[in-house]
Amino acid sequence: MTPAALQTIWVYLAATPLLGLTITLAAYLAGQWLFRKGGRAPLLNPVLTAVVALIVLLKATATDYQTYFQGAQFVHFLLGPATVALAVPLYRQVHALRRSFVALMVALVIGSVTAALSAMVIAAHLGAGRQIVLSLAPKSVTAPIAMGIAEQIGGLPSLTAALVILTGITGAVFGTLILDRLGVKDPRARGLALGTASHGIGTARALQESETAGAFSGLAMGLNGVVTALLVPVLVRLQL
Repeated sequence: MTPAALQTIWVYLAATPLLGLTITLAAYLAGQWLFRKGGRAPLLNPVLTAVVALIVLLKATATDYQTYFQGAQFVHFLLGPATVALAVPLYRQVHALRRSFVALMVALVIGSVTAALSAMVIAAHLGAGRQIVLSLAPKSVTAPIAMGIAEQIGGLPSLTAALVILTGITGAVFGTLILDRLGVKDPRARGLALGTASHGIGTARALQESETAGAFSGLAMGLNGVVTALLVPVLVRLQL
């Protein structure tokens, strides 16, 4: 088949909304296969693999994001039910959560403040503009909440969304390696750290370790959104 024929076929397929859904699922399944074949190495995180593959494909075919998202929006819609489904492992581990409630809340507040304040201070000292600093503040919170916080404090929601995804992937790839190096073995502590630092993508990584880690990560992800929404505006006023 000639390149011209392939281009014609691609143009036709690109006009159908289901293309975005199909290539998204295919990229993630390929990432999962590579992750298993690679011995579940953190650097082969399936989300990272899928994102890179999709970027390369869209760039190579000159397909704009809006065209791709016509089909990918079905996956986007499922983010809500998937987040709610995290309540299942959370319910199964409710006894452990009750025993660790005080320590969990203290660690969560410290983690939320550290995640937001460290990003703002480092960015400011590196010469970043005010809007970029404000866009960085909610980077460790799940995207819908982070974008709302960014808009409220004067940041750029679109930039925040990209930073949230980057933070999640970074946490999922390197989080477990760092926790291993620090000697953190307790699945509750590991899950709490991953959920607080890297929201949903980190929670998916925690679930791959154990149900306990996944439950604590899911709880941390949800509560971190609430704590960050309350504390970031205060931190912004204190710093700026």
